[in-house]
Amino acid sequence: MASVAFLGLGVMGSPMAGWLAKKGHTVTVYNRTRAKSDKWREQHGGAVAATPADAARGAEIVLSCVGDDPDLRAIALGPEGALAAMKRGAIYVDHTTASAGVAREIEAAGKARGVACLDAPVSGGQAGAENGKLTVMVGGDADAYARAEPVLAHYARAVTLMGGVGSGQLTKMVNQICIAGLLQGLAEGITFGERAGLDMEQVIAVISKGAAQSWQMDNRAATMMADKFDFGFAVDWMRKDLGICLDEARRNGAQLPVTALVDQFYARVQAEGGGRRDTSSLIRLLRTERDAK
Repeated sequence: MASVAFLGLGVMGSPMAGWLAKKGHTVTVYNRTRAKSDKWREQHGGAVAATPADAARGAEIVLSCVGDDPDLRAIALGPEGALAAMKRGAIYVDHTTASAGVAREIEAAGKARGVACLDAPVSGGQAGAENGKLTVMVGGDADAYARAEPVLAHYARAVTLMGGVGSGQLTKMVNQICIAGLLQGLAEGITFGERAGLDMEQVIAVISKGAAQSWQMDNRAATMMADKFDFGFAVDWMRKDLGICLDEARRNGAQLPVTALVDQFYARVQAEGGGRRDTSSLIRLLRTERDAK
């Protein structure tokens, strides 16, 4: 079993690191808030480090899952970052949803130190992390991927190498672009059906067996109809992700009109105090507009 370090113990990182401990790896954890690290150690054993560098020192594989590009640069490239302490031949795997640009920065810094770096964002949300059923999309060197894949598989149902450095992040952007449009379409479909006087539970039961079926429909339609959004993937994080997608589109020339529009809708949700609600809360905008008429 590999000696591993895990940096970032949020709603995703904590259960992911937990799976590594359950599978018998020696795990050293780091979190910006020390109390989370101590709580994780109480549940899973292992060791707690005071800095990313301390956690990474001696580890064969270092994994991270933090909030955004600045957080990632701090733990990977900062004065007490992981890469400065990693041994030659080790592998750095980042699960943060971040830009392809920062993935390339980290890969270049790692290469200079003899450390292979993989960008490996995930899909599946908190439930996927807790149940060990994440989808992991990876960019980077094929040999490093082959070495890291058995470790990543402990908390994933699918781990796939998508191409060279940055390809994992670009694939995750496609994922978020698709989800944004799906959620808006589902919100519009439900509110249309409600206005038409249909039994929407029956409607969803029927159309989910046809071409309209999606993960969002299967897992969010019922809670959208019940107006429940105090769970899941927060609007604040989705706006961060869509910002990354739109920035990349400006670089590569892709046209994202629906994504840009949905991003504006999420900005309205935030302005109304809904930043921590699940992304399916888009439907509230349509209901608010309906009720105002």
